[in-house]
Amino acid sequence: MTGMRLKLPRGLPLIIARHPLLVRGVWDQMRALRPIRWWASSPHLPIPDPRYWRFRLETAYGGSGDVQPRSEDVAEVLEWSHTMRRFER
Repeated sequence: MTGMRLKLPRGLPLIIARHPLLVRGVWDQMRALRPIRWWASSPHLPIPDPRYWRFRLETAYGGSGDVQPRSEDVAEVLEWSHTMRRFER
């Protein structure tokens, strides 16, 4: 699993450009999924652990977790995430 890369849908930037309020969801997800002390190890970016990402893809799509998520699904999660975080505040 060490070679697994974070796979984001190709159409996601276009969806975010069409719906700029989704940027809030991106920010919320980055904060929620960032590993503890993410800056201390390579690649020095706040991206989720590959094992967690694979688990999320397995639970969302089944199989071995090596599928490319659909842009629409990611946009829906971003919108849902931001909506839910508003209730926490």
